[in-house]
Amino acid sequence: MDLNTVTEIRDARVPAPWRPGDAWLGGGTYLFSEPQPHLRRLVDLSRTGWTPVAQHADGSLETAATCTIAQLSRFARTLTAPAAPLFEQCCRAFLASFKIWNMATVGGNLCNALPAGPMISLTAALDGVCLLRSQNGALRRVRVSDFVTGAGRKDLAEGELLRSVTLPARSLACRTAFRQASLYGLGRSGALVIGVLDPADGSFAITVTAATVRPVRLWFPLPPDAATLRAALDAAVADDEWFDDIHGLPAWRRHMTLLHAEEIRRELRPEKGAAR
Repeated sequence: MDLNTVTEIRDARVPAPWRPGDAWLGGGTYLFSEPQPHLRRLVDLSRTGWTPVAQHADGSLETAATCTIAQLSRFARTLTAPAAPLFEQCCRAFLASFKIWNMATVGGNLCNALPAGPMISLTAALDGVCLLRSQNGALRRVRVSDFVTGAGRKDLAEGELLRSVTLPARSLACRTAFRQASLYGLGRSGALVIGVLDPADGSFAITVTAATVRPVRLWFPLPPDAATLRAALDAAVADDEWFDDIHGLPAWRRHMTLLHAEEIRRELRPEKGAAR
């Protein structure tokens, strides 16, 4: 879509004061999908040359905001870490064309802060941390689960840039389980639940996205029983935090979340005999 209110595109490599009507341009799959009458100038990140994905000496994985879904998918195929399959599962949750895969960015998906954003699901589940850079160059770090604060809302100041997301080595070494629910075979996620079991200490985490207006990540020192997990989820998500749109009613999203969370609990901690 033509953005007829935009009068200038600026190269992000050339410093210039931020002004009202500016917006960061990554892949542009959202910006050019609908009218943006409030925008006057786009600050183009496409030529920054940031390495899409880098694995550091400590084993952590840093993904640039400009990394495309296609680049992340290709990189994940080279990973040997136990959590590697989760990357492709979340990339496939886009249910998008190859055109979108090759343009949409990890940073754009997080900054749009849509409940069904699968890069939010991936990075929140693996306890990712966002690196944010202000206009004066100051850096701060925020966990992904705290960065997205609601449907379309995020902890991002005016002109602040999401530079990258880092996943700790410990999370990559975890066993994972993935469940996704949609009203249609090729529809947007209505509920997406990810479980993570840490072999180092036996701790368990469950992350809920798509069904809720913000990512909800619950951590347990040991895998909980069924009743404890259900109670924790009900306590963590207020009634008005179950998302409501054409892709699923709140009651259905809650039901599917609880169902999938219990399936994941059983998958990551097989139990003998009667269910607990």
